[in-house]
Formats: sequence, structure tokens, C-alpha cells
Amino acid sequence: MGRLKSMPSRLGALPSRVKAMPKVADRFYQSAEWAEARKRQPNKWCAVCGSTKRLILDHKQERKDGGADLDPANLEWLCTPCHNTKTAEARARRARGGR
Repeated sequence: MGRLKSMPSRLGALPSRVKAMPKVADRFYQSAEWAEARKRQPNKWCAVCGSTKRLILDHKQERKDGGADLDPANLEWLCTPCHNTKTAEARARRARGGR
């Protein structure tokens, strides 16, 4: 019995065989049209909290849900935390079947 307790754990030394897939931006967000839309969009502050730090130009209705790509009425600036919250809610809504 004493021998089993003194054996070092081998599980902690095993390397992970599963790695997360690298995040790849959609080609649309690397296009010249998107860069121009970012320049034209006024009000460089978060539409939710008013922050001016780490802003992301976001689609009010996501492209995956049928939102227009470059329509200024469908675009708004969000700070990173507000953008992440909105994106997570949209993802959850799609997972529930749109409800």
C-alpha cells in the first residue's frame, strides 16, 4: 500500500492533445469597404455605456441573422465588454432557435 501512495502522478505530465482552433476573422471585416465604413461612421463612443475606449463597429442586427453589411443604420460603435455581451446574447438566442 505504501508504494502506491509514493508513486508520482503521471497524468499531470501528459501533454494536451486537443487545442482550441485559432480565431480567424471573416474576410468581410478585412475588406476595403469595411475600413471605409469604419471611417464614415460618426459618434466614436459606445452606444450602450458611452465609453470611448476599445471600440468595435458592430452590426445592430448581426450578419448571421440577416443584417445588412454596410448600411449605416445597422452599424453602431460598442466598447469591447458591451460588444461581447451583445454577441453572447445573440449566440444564445440562435442556439435556442431564435427565441
